[in-house]
Amino acid sequence: MARSLRPLARAAASGLLGWSAWAVVAWLRYGHRRQTSLERPDPLDAFIPEPEVDEVHETRVRAPAPVTLQAAKELDVQRSPLVWLIFNLRTLPSRLRGGSVRWESPGLVEWTLAIGWGVLADGPGLYIAGAVTQPWKGEVEFRALSPEEFAGFDEPGYAKIVWTLEAEELPGGESIARTRTRVSTTDATARRRFRRYWAAMSPGILLIRYEMLRLLRGEAER
Repeated sequence: MARSLRPLARAAASGLLGWSAWAVVAWLRYGHRRQTSLERPDPLDAFIPEPEVDEVHETRVRAPAPVTLQAAKELDVQRSPLVWLIFNLRTLPSRLRGGSVRWESPGLVEWTLAIGWGVLADGPGLYIAGAVTQPWKGEVEFRALSPEEFAGFDEPGYAKIVWTLEAEELPGGESIARTRTRVSTTDATARRRFRRYWAAMSPGILLIRYEMLRLLRGEAER
């Protein structure tokens, strides 16, 4: 039995080492804005012009942009064992304290709206969601604001987060599916707390992004 458990132990140790290494990278990169080559005004600048976190993930999809974006909005990420595992690990402290965890709506947009995110923009090829929150707390609450309120929100002790679902049209009926995440905090205390949270949790968050794009590609092409 000891011999049979060794591969599992090595895999767990490798996973922990990889997670820790990425957490260090996330800590060191915090506050450095990603350089882009956009030749047009960035729509996220209207909500978070100076992000402390600025992440972009994308994949090529053999489907037109409208199909890709609709598939993204309706994507059921619950069917991924990886997303299920990360989500349940993240919410374990809350559930141990008797808190409730809502994941009732299968569609990605429907579910995020149900737990408190708001719509900041929704048009051809681009969906932007946003919320103010304190994710370093055990039981996380998301507060939706209007686009105007969100842009000007500066109440101390909060993180402002926006994320997108995007579909860029390509020749030949293909598209680029993209998701972007930006974060800024409202004071120095929130910045310190969120930086610790992001360093510890961003490996899982980024794994969810990659898995979401994998599922999206398959669903849009189907």
